[in-house]
Amino acid sequence: MNSVFVYCEIDGGKIADVSLELMTKARALAHELGVEAEAIALGENLGWVPEVCGKYGIKRVHIADDKRLKHFLTLPYERVLCSVFEHERPQIALFGATSEGRDLSPRVSSALHSGLTADCTSLQIGSYTDAKTRKEYQNLLFQIRPAFGGNIIATIVNPDCRPQMATVREGVMKREEAATPVKCEVVKIDTQSLLKDADFVVEILSRQMEEQAINIKGAPIIVAGGYGVGSREGFEKLFELAHLLGGEVGASRAAVDAGFADHARQVGQTGVTVRPKLYIACGISGQVQHTAGMSESQMIISINNDPDAPINQIADYAVVGDVHEVLNHFIAAYKRNSK
Repeated sequence: MNSVFVYCEIDGGKIADVSLELMTKARALAHELGVEAEAIALGENLGWVPEVCGKYGIKRVHIADDKRLKHFLTLPYERVLCSVFEHERPQIALFGATSEGRDLSPRVSSALHSGLTADCTSLQIGSYTDAKTRKEYQNLLFQIRPAFGGNIIATIVNPDCRPQMATVREGVMKREEAATPVKCEVVKIDTQSLLKDADFVVEILSRQMEEQAINIKGAPIIVAGGYGVGSREGFEKLFELAHLLGGEVGASRAAVDAGFADHARQVGQTGVTVRPKLYIACGISGQVQHTAGMSESQMIISINNDPDAPINQIADYAVVGDVHEVLNHFIAAYKRNSK
């Protein structure tokens, strides 16, 4: 039990952003524990993977390079991961909370009789004392996530079973290459002897991929609206300001549920996680479900008619007033000063 593992989700000839973010986090966790950060990648023609892993400080990558694994298939992928984890016995295993990660990780967890915490917003190392037995545990993974509809922040530990497994949504963790790249050792997985015909009872006949029409994840500036904006028409001012600033429009779940904005624009626990340079929150109360998805923004400006709104507690600048009036002033001032 001397490693922190990251499952590398690969599609379109590249490692998914969420996996690179988890490599960054795994590197930090491994350093704190005094162990190594490792990765596992499955697919076809993966000779380029070790170089990318090395840039993120991953010391060793286990590769299953097989044309039958070109696209994700639940059963063979599960068999490979279970085999590697049973042999390597990692302390921690991290997955992206994607459709692929949410399919694969619980199957691996169940097969290995290990715990799994989904949609974590933070991962930390700490000590824990069992309230009943008074047994003390050191260097456990604290798996932190909102619970009960976001009304509390739960810290979950897995004292006895290994690996400690967690999924994390894209954008929650910071993505950063190592200051000094490392030479990544390659461990080849013998899929010919490991995989059985029964693992391929499901066959992929074709794949239809459609680009997302709205993608706010990479926007440097986001103007987000909440239920306080009042209507879909009220969002037009947000679009106008976002266009002037060269940004995108986001929304809280309450605004999306009310039909003010499309779900693809939803920021928060049940939407996307963003880290823009500037986040302008318009008519958003700031409940934990929303702030979980934007609190890491470099600068936050809140516009709200309630001076005690929770969003004001994390905002760098809080403007108290009617959201539409304030937006009109913002737009007029920008036009006036950008001539």
